Amino acid sequence: MEFTLDLLLIPAAYLIGSVSFAVVVSKCMRLPDPHSYGSGNPGATNVLRTGNKLAAVLTLIGDALKGYFAVMLARVLLGNEFLTSSMNSWLLCGVVIAVFLGHLFPIFHKFKGGKGVATACGILFGINWILGLATLSIWIIVAMFMRYSSLAALAAAIFGHVYFVFLFGFQPMGLAMFIVCLLLIWRHRSNIHNLMNGTESRIGSKKTPK
Repeated sequence: MEFTLDLLLIPAAYLIGSVSFAVVVSKCMRLPDPHSYGSGNPGATNVLRTGNKLAAVLTLIGDALKGYFAVMLARVLLGNEFLTSSMNSWLLCGVVIAVFLGHLFPIFHKFKGGKGVATACGILFGINWILGLATLSIWIIVAMFMRYSSLAALAAAIFGHVYFVFLFGFQPMGLAMFIVCLLLIWRHRSNIHNLMNGTESRIGSKKTPK
C-alpha cells in the first residue's frame, strides 16, 4: 500500500510542472500572453521581451522553484537514496522526468509549455546544490559572452549531465538526467536551426509580432 501511494508522487510532480509561471505571471501583471509574441515560448526569456524585467524574474523563479519543490518533496517522502539502485531511487527518477514533462506539456495550458531551462535548473538544485551551481555557472558564462539564451541552455543541458556523471558516477538518476538533457535539446531544435542560420534572437531583444 505504501509503495502504491509513493507512485502518486509521479502524477503529482507532473501537475506541479504543469503550472506555467510565464502565463500566470503575465495574466497577473496584465501582460500579453507569452504564446502571442517573440518566440511564442512561455518562458522567462520571452517574457523579458515585453520589457518587464520583474515579470521575467518572477517567471524564472517560479519555473525553477517548481522543479526544485517536486524533487525535494519526493526526497523528503522517499529518502535521499538517489545514488542507489533502490526502488525509491527509480521513483525519484520518475518524479524528475514527470515534473519536466509537465513544464513541456502542461495540462493546465493546453499542453503548450516552455522549453524547460529554469525547471531543469531547479531539478538540478533539488538533486544536489553543487551540481545545480556548476550547471548554472555554465549558463551564465555562455549567456554573458554569447548573448544567446538558447545556446547557453544547450551548453548547460549537456554539461549538467556530464557534471552528474563526474560527481556521482553512473547511477539511475544519471539516466533521468540524460532524458531531461535530450528533451531540452529537442525542445530547442528550432533555436539550433536559427543559430546555424544566424537568425537567433539575442537576450534582451524586443518583442516582435508573431
